[in-house]
Amino acid sequence: MLLLKNGEVYDPESLGRRDILVAGGKIVALEKKIPPPAGIPLDIIEAEGMITMPGLIDGHVHIAGAGGEGGPATRTPEMQLGQMLEAGCTTVIGCLGTDGLTRSVESVLMKAKALRAEGASCWIFTGSYQVPPPTILGDVGKDIALIDEIIGVGEIAIADHRSSFPTVEELIRLAEHARVGGMLGGKAGIVNLHMGDADHPFAILYEAVARSELRLTQFLPTHCNRNATIFEESIEYGKHGYVDLTTSSYPYFSEVEIKPSAALVRLLAAGVPGTHITFSSDACGSLPQFDGDGRLVKLETGRPRANLAELIDAVRREGIPWEQALPVVTSNAADILKLSGKGRIRIGHDADLVVLDSEDKIRHLVMNGVLAVRDGRRLVKGTFEN
Repeated sequence: MLLLKNGEVYDPESLGRRDILVAGGKIVALEKKIPPPAGIPLDIIEAEGMITMPGLIDGHVHIAGAGGEGGPATRTPEMQLGQMLEAGCTTVIGCLGTDGLTRSVESVLMKAKALRAEGASCWIFTGSYQVPPPTILGDVGKDIALIDEIIGVGEIAIADHRSSFPTVEELIRLAEHARVGGMLGGKAGIVNLHMGDADHPFAILYEAVARSELRLTQFLPTHCNRNATIFEESIEYGKHGYVDLTTSSYPYFSEVEIKPSAALVRLLAAGVPGTHITFSSDACGSLPQFDGDGRLVKLETGRPRANLAELIDAVRREGIPWEQALPVVTSNAADILKLSGKGRIRIGHDADLVVLDSEDKIRHLVMNGVLAVRDGRRLVKGTFEN
């Protein structure tokens, strides 16, 4: 059992000073004062003067590596557990990307199983940029319905020179299969979309909804801050559908990207519901830049810690209250992706907790009830980490 005492707790709503009792991987008590249970071995963590918040959820990570746009040497490596812990991240959603040709959904699934075995929470999307997408069982609906770790399909590329440019009919069919698979399997069944640089990238989504019984909330478009044009269009789109902002790419492409923390301010000010906005890192994916002739001129790779950095900037630099900023990396993703027991600090929820000190550094981290970071020192390591 583990008792965290006297922290300023955000659910992500502010709960004030609270004690949190953890047992069996779950939050079992949440009170102003919890007396230590008599006669039971108990680890006590003092969190006075610190912020306790839910473990971060990163909804778009290339956990098995990605890239390759510049040739075989530009394939990015797999994510390690330590990268999650340094980011305050306890849950990730894995995906393929550009390369659905030499990489497979099976490799992403096995990496998800590996992260779960190491103590993290992990789910994945089936598919890749391409349509028809690669799958395990031959259909995205079957993958979602029958494979525990698969919750949706993506990232499907649209409005991008690397996209297979699906027709409206193909996108409708894909989304409907994902939706039915989600219904049968009790999953989100959502379609995660890579939004490219082409003009009016949301047009195909509006048309798909107009020509079917689908809703915009069947789709989760990401990279919505990749340039000023798409971001401006995402403001109107976000009033009806979801908007995901990519955090890792901003430091590398600040001349074109909208900084996520600043983008959050603008979305909220424009009337986009806070529950419609998420941050994801695109970690371990390649972050390429191409010239006008389609030649690769720059290549970077993202890290999960970008989500925490942008969360802190949203609060410290942009003045957004913690309870308004935290949902974009916690409860919103949990709700949109139907991740039961995640994204909140509540009795019965999984004990995923991050404690930040007065300098906004991770002092303690609890992942599925296991104390993985204590006093800033990692206690848990991945299988091949030193």
